[in-house]
Amino acid sequence: GRSLSDLSTSQKCGAWASHFQRLFVSFIGADWIFLMILGFIMAVISFVMDVFVDNFTEAHRWIYDLADSHVLLQYLAWVAYSMFLMCFAAGFANIVSIQAAGSGIPEMKTCLRGVMLQEYLTFKTLVSKVISLICVLGSELPVGKEGPFVHIGSMCAALLCKFMSLFSGIYKNEARNKEMMTVGCAVGIGCCFASPIGGALFSLEVTSMFFVARNYWRGFLSATFGAFIFRLLPVWNRQEDTLMALYATKYRLDFPFDLQELPVFAVMGIVCGFGGAFFVYLYGKITLFVKKQKATNSFLMKKRLLYPALVTVLISTLSFPPGFGQFMAGQLTQRESLISFFDHRTWSNHGIVADFDNDDHLAAWKHPQANVFVILSIFVIMKFWMSAISITLPIPCGSFVPIFVIGAAFGRLVGEGLATLFPDGFNMDGHVYHITPGVYAVVGAAALTAGVTHTISTGVIMMELTGQINYALPILISVILSNMISQSLQPSIYDKVILSSSIHFIFPFISNFTHPIEVRYITLNSTYRDIFKILRSGNLKTLPLVKSTESMLLLGSVERAQLLALLKQRSQHLRKENAPTIPISLYDSGLSLKKFFCSRPDIAAMEIEEWEEQQLDEQVNFNNCKIDPAPFQLVERTSLHKTHTMFSVLNLDYAYVTSIGRLVGVVSLKELCKAIEGSLPADGVRLRPILATFRDRGVRGSWTETTELRKLLDHQIS
Repeated sequence: GRSLSDLSTSQKCGAWASHFQRLFVSFIGADWIFLMILGFIMAVISFVMDVFVDNFTEAHRWIYDLADSHVLLQYLAWVAYSMFLMCFAAGFANIVSIQAAGSGIPEMKTCLRGVMLQEYLTFKTLVSKVISLICVLGSELPVGKEGPFVHIGSMCAALLCKFMSLFSGIYKNEARNKEMMTVGCAVGIGCCFASPIGGALFSLEVTSMFFVARNYWRGFLSATFGAFIFRLLPVWNRQEDTLMALYATKYRLDFPFDLQELPVFAVMGIVCGFGGAFFVYLYGKITLFVKKQKATNSFLMKKRLLYPALVTVLISTLSFPPGFGQFMAGQLTQRESLISFFDHRTWSNHGIVADFDNDDHLAAWKHPQANVFVILSIFVIMKFWMSAISITLPIPCGSFVPIFVIGAAFGRLVGEGLATLFPDGFNMDGHVYHITPGVYAVVGAAALTAGVTHTISTGVIMMELTGQINYALPILISVILSNMISQSLQPSIYDKVILSSSIHFIFPFISNFTHPIEVRYITLNSTYRDIFKILRSGNLKTLPLVKSTESMLLLGSVERAQLLALLKQRSQHLRKENAPTIPISLYDSGLSLKKFFCSRPDIAAMEIEEWEEQQLDEQVNFNNCKIDPAPFQLVERTSLHKTHTMFSVLNLDYAYVTSIGRLVGVVSLKELCKAIEGSLPADGVRLRPILATFRDRGVRGSWTETTELRKLLDHQIS
């Protein structure tokens, strides 16, 4: 009796343990756990990176001040330090993982639209991206971290999906992983600027042409938690007293702006639109020039660090504080420059910079031989081409922050000009409103960044970045106008990177393609010999099932694994009948089939061969086979634009082409990419932004959607 009681207690304990294990696994595998872990990881990476970058910057200043006895030594210390970090970053990225170079946003756009790039989401690339980016930012070149952080967020999401698949099978699903990669893009921006709302919207606009509605709350939750931890860590580290905006401002709240200023904000948006388009154009020309030089100059190809080293020396020389850098506040970092641009105080009186304390960032903008307008103009012009060159280097770099700084400088220039023209401000119904140049810096930063990236979310990011929601109207007006102008002139900086690189990407354009018609299929009358030949002819994952060869009516699709199972079932059935059989087994990881015999000695070889042929010619019974009755289909004359839309929204790998229910072909994602790549015009792909319809009128005529998808047939699906 005691043994039975002990056995019953043991069984109950085992059942409870199994129950708690299932609860724990389901709890760990929950969505919100994944999202919070992702946000926490990204916040820690961002904070640690900022700490290292600050240490590198302080070391740079310390070495520079240490050599203050001689200007030449200061120059060597200033340039050599930046060149060393830059060369190390370029070399480390080239050796460990070349995929770490560049922004990362164009690559993620490509991955999320169906074209997976090799090695872009591996742990090796993550390590290479993080370490190289720290060195790049420490070298103080005019580049940012927001683009690489989008890539880092996606890599963290992909790697976390692999880990979480141990607890929940849903993370083995490819479509689910792509959704989580989109969340990683939102967290990347949220942890850079502590702007969860802007980060989620930015990932929607930039990385995804079509956004799944259920990803909204995922992006917001993960980005919010990540931004919270990112701003909480400085408080925990006693760097800040409490949680606040990253670039907190002190603008007046009772009367933020006057109606007379709205036209000025609108004009700023238009100018920034042209400026953003010109920046993209300049980047494209520089990239083309560098590629031509690399193609013709074998020495430059062999010395891969030469180009980054030369650019670093050039930019460091021009920003050397005692030299030309004194005309552009060369001693300030990008963060310090933004703080000074957003400052609520007016810098000058009739162009002469006021006297500020030496420890104040504003003191760097005072020069005895030049007024504030000359200093800011030189800063905008020099940083404009410096940033365009810097983002062409083979290093992890982003364009968001340097464009931010240039736009803020332009806005500050406009604000200081208005403050000089109207020193007493505006008088409205007895209320005097003094002009705040820092507000114009905020608007200029948002507008120019919108013109370069073709996004509206930059306005939201700017409001979260500065903690100023009172200026939402002028920010949005300038951002929208900047988008309208820039989209009509140039693609976004991210699309420009895609077009100027070898990244395979499906753009929504219309053209004509010709491919021979060839499609492999099975019918209800197919024999085992037919299936055997089809499976040996390639490694198609799915085959269409039609009623008959004559009618070609599409009934559904059958997976390769199901057909292999049919052959195995047939072999097992014949074994049970104790007859000569042709068991068919799978080898080489399912890539081919092998026949072998299991004969009986009392049956002649000739009889075995005849019996073998009879068995192969028997009709297949599909009753026990799982058939998908509704595979994805396209009608015969669907335009390529609609095809691209369908493949993007549903993350398809293939779709069948039908005409009145008859199967006429198959379109695969791989075949679609090859067709597009082989049909590019000499001047590149023609993009058609939403706001750029008027650009093409009267220039090249209208585009026709006459593509016949029945010509895009799967003769190379593999």
